[in-house]
Amino acid sequence: MEKILILAALPDRLRLDREIREIEEAIRRAVKGNLFEIKIRTAVRTQDIRRAIAEERPSIVHFCGHGLEDGSLLLEDDGGNHKPVSPTGLASLFKLHTDSVKCVLLNACYSSKTAEAIGQYINYVIGMNQPITDQAAIAFSQGFYDTLGYDIPNLKNIFYRAFEEGIVAINLENISEKLTPVFYSKPNQKKLLKWSKEDSINFVADRFAKAFPGLQLLNSLQHLYKE
Repeated sequence: MEKILILAALPDRLRLDREIREIEEAIRRAVKGNLFEIKIRTAVRTQDIRRAIAEERPSIVHFCGHGLEDGSLLLEDDGGNHKPVSPTGLASLFKLHTDSVKCVLLNACYSSKTAEAIGQYINYVIGMNQPITDQAAIAFSQGFYDTLGYDIPNLKNIFYRAFEEGIVAINLENISEKLTPVFYSKPNQKKLLKWSKEDSINFVADRFAKAFPGLQLLNSLQHLYKE
């Protein structure tokens, strides 16, 4: 069974509750949902993250919280105050868990620097290259975890496909943050996807065409991507 570890450091309990609920519902209704187990740790401090990953040995680590422009993620200290943790600090932690962790999703503003650092050791890492709204962050999570439960034959990389689905979920909600999530892969340590406006339109249109043969969606999508 694959274990998903959700690490949360969010003062906004409503956003946190909704994001966790969406992840749980996506896994619960999935065709392969019985293959996943979700573990949740909230109000996490540095020692909580270190212990949780060692104790749970998850395949997927999902962080929801806030980040700073220098790439640091905000955890909590013993007094409940914000405590920034640098990209190199978090990368050193995941370096110890390459045998269990397959994918890390950092659903926090400015987390791409940390994602890139962690990507030196973990095969697949997703971060955000600028601020991301709660609406976009939750939509991305919906698309990502929906895909993990799909029964897709001959799929080579489920995490990259889940990333694509997260982008589509943002697009379909008419949120102008489709270029915020970035995907890093360990073999070549680079962003694998940075879509142009045309790429986004064509991808969504292609998905629609496969689901509804004979219907044309491309022209009607143009209004979603006006600057």
